[in-house]
Amino acid sequence: MNKGTNTNTNTNRTDRIISRVTTIVASIVVICLAIWGIRTLIRQARFEETNDAQVDEYINPVVAKVTGYIEEIRYDENQDVKKGDTLVVIDNSEYAAAQQEAEAALMNAKAQIAVIQSNVKTTDQSSKVYQSQIAAAKAKLTNQEQEYDRYKKLYDVESATKQQLDRVTAALDVARSDYKTAISSYEASLSRIEDAKVQLKALDAEIKRREAVVTRNDLTVSYTVILAPYDGKMGRRTIQPKQLVQAGQTLAFIVDREAGKWVIANYKETQIRHMKIGEKAKIVVDAYPGKSFTGVIESLSGATGSRFSLLPPDNATGNFVKIAQRIPVRIRLEGNSEELRELSAGMSAVVAVKKERN
Repeated sequence: MNKGTNTNTNTNRTDRIISRVTTIVASIVVICLAIWGIRTLIRQARFEETNDAQVDEYINPVVAKVTGYIEEIRYDENQDVKKGDTLVVIDNSEYAAAQQEAEAALMNAKAQIAVIQSNVKTTDQSSKVYQSQIAAAKAKLTNQEQEYDRYKKLYDVESATKQQLDRVTAALDVARSDYKTAISSYEASLSRIEDAKVQLKALDAEIKRREAVVTRNDLTVSYTVILAPYDGKMGRRTIQPKQLVQAGQTLAFIVDREAGKWVIANYKETQIRHMKIGEKAKIVVDAYPGKSFTGVIESLSGATGSRFSLLPPDNATGNFVKIAQRIPVRIRLEGNSEELRELSAGMSAVVAVKKERN
């Protein structure tokens, strides 16, 4: 009888302990849930929060400007590069030959200027000689005209023979012809000078064209060495040496470190009424849950994200179901560049913006 009584007493005591522990645990859970609920309510009352957010930065393609075979690749996947670092070298043999040909053509055009200028100088000297010949021919013509007048008068009074008059007349005709020839030669020399000057102008234009060709070929040769346009980080490498690439082909992608980083937070349309440009935001990235970053709202999208999609929805085409739309909000990340360096484009984040009451 005593043994049974002791067993019942021990059972009752165990039940009371279990009941007490259960009550304590339940109370703690209820208190924790109440604290969490109160904090959540306070946070929702003070902040607009979304977990539909991603870190973003400019990722630009590195494009070949010329066609050719790849000679060297001087970067590795995910390598940090500085502005001006050589990324890819394309074989420039063909372009270098074209450049040499263009330079030779330019030198030839410049050499022709010296030749034409020499011809102009020579023709100018010749024109001076023709001027002397004109003076001599004119003097001779004047003398022959006077001689003809004398013999004509003598012939009229029958003091000279017809043969003498004919001889003087022929000499006068020769003198006139020589005078006209000298004038024509002088005029022709002047025309040659004008022609040479026109040729010089045309040659000047040709030289400018040749210089432009040389400049273009210099650019083409420079395009065979592809440089990093800014400080950044290379993406995946998809090319190999000796591979033929075409002008306009994408060779790699580079993450622009100079342009900074930002977060695109897609808030519901009911959350943005209190947001303003310049407002501060708190950002927690999933990759670093114990660390928070700060940012500033740069802009709010002019339309919902669905309107920028490839196939925007049209509510008039079928059954309408009202769904809260998302508005992309761009938030510029602030802080030490070394801290922001840890963040990569595409990382998920949680963004909280304090509500501003009007």
